[in-house]
Amino acid sequence: MSTLDLTAHPAARAGFSVALMRIELRRLLRNKRTMIFTLVFPIAMLLIVNSTIPKDQQSMGPGIVANVGAYLMVSMALYGVVMAATTGGASVSIERASGWSRQLRLTPLNPTAYIMFKILSALVLAAIALAAAYGVGAALGIASMAAISWAESALVIFLGATVFAAFGLFMGYLIPSDNVMQFVGPMMAILGFLGGLFQGPVDTSTVMGTIQSWTPIYGLAQIAHWPLTRTTAGAYATFDKWWIVNLAAWGLVFIAGAVWRFRRDTARV
Repeated sequence: MSTLDLTAHPAARAGFSVALMRIELRRLLRNKRTMIFTLVFPIAMLLIVNSTIPKDQQSMGPGIVANVGAYLMVSMALYGVVMAATTGGASVSIERASGWSRQLRLTPLNPTAYIMFKILSALVLAAIALAAAYGVGAALGIASMAAISWAESALVIFLGATVFAAFGLFMGYLIPSDNVMQFVGPMMAILGFLGGLFQGPVDTSTVMGTIQSWTPIYGLAQIAHWPLTRTTAGAYATFDKWWIVNLAAWGLVFIAGAVWRFRRDTARV
């Protein structure tokens, strides 16, 4: 890997480097596996599942503006975004193995700034995945909902991606590079299922539903779908505070884990 001279960039000494950000994004966007699981798979699932739902069964309930296609779009967009954010963060494992992260620590770049670069690049990839799913949903007329619901659900998904960028960093520092993506991919699929992204709303009155409500994606999925309950009168369904607690708690766990592993990694230099 070519040497990056951060001493030639004053901004790097202040904690930011346009050159490094460009390298990070280029590396992520050139990864075919990443593009498949964050862009191709969610959109393909959206198209396939939506094609099986008759038009006369698209209603989500009396007076609700959004249709079933909108629910599917939000679910698949959310899956693509959490995959993108997690993959972006977990790529630190490969960089550690190749010696790239060690090389960066020998430059004026602040270690905290390096972590911020990873999170920002993961969020950019997440934004691309979000825009792709929403773009297809809108362009093909799959999703129908109030304009404010489009904005609210998209904003929730994007902000929630930060939690999974931290999760990716945690996994990247925890798992050896040759195993991280093989481990993260299946894990995210399982978490997506438990979070209600592939089988519809979670029924928390059942034992299985109760278990699902404690998993990482559950809180974010519920908050992202909540704007779709808007009725023609402008009212929403009841908001459950547990959704926020779930998302915040897992966010703290992932951030704490990432910081812990990052400190152990930098202590070796």
